[in-house]
Amino acid sequence: MRNGVVQRGDKGLMRAINKFEKGIAREVKRVIRETAELIATQAKADAPFDEGNLRRSIDVEYSATGYSAKITVGAEYGIYLEFGTGIYAVKGNGRKTPWVYWSPKLGRWVYTRGIKAQPYFFPAVDRAKRHFANEMNKLGV
Repeated sequence: MRNGVVQRGDKGLMRAINKFEKGIAREVKRVIRETAELIATQAKADAPFDEGNLRRSIDVEYSATGYSAKITVGAEYGIYLEFGTGIYAVKGNGRKTPWVYWSPKLGRWVYTRGIKAQPYFFPAVDRAKRHFANEMNKLGV
């Protein structure tokens, strides 16, 4: 470097820049991993009543680069618990009339108007957003 101008052949500076970039990349990946695990752990902790199937179905998958993560809920009924059904659907777009279904678990017909929302996933996402923002701010990103 001469007079604040980087010369093409300034190998020491280029090594320092590369080392800095790798360090930041490693830290960003750490924050992504921590945030994804925080979402999954909190969603599992907040998952309503079931016998563990919903909790076991919550999974985290990381991209090959480590710059993204996908948290999934494999239990097919997870969305109904999150947003409610029937007259209790969060956005009011559920079925307006009651219905009857056979419950093999109970061994009888069940009359229902739906179930109230029992959010467990998006509250976990909202909490994790704060963690992500704080950690990224610490990195200056």
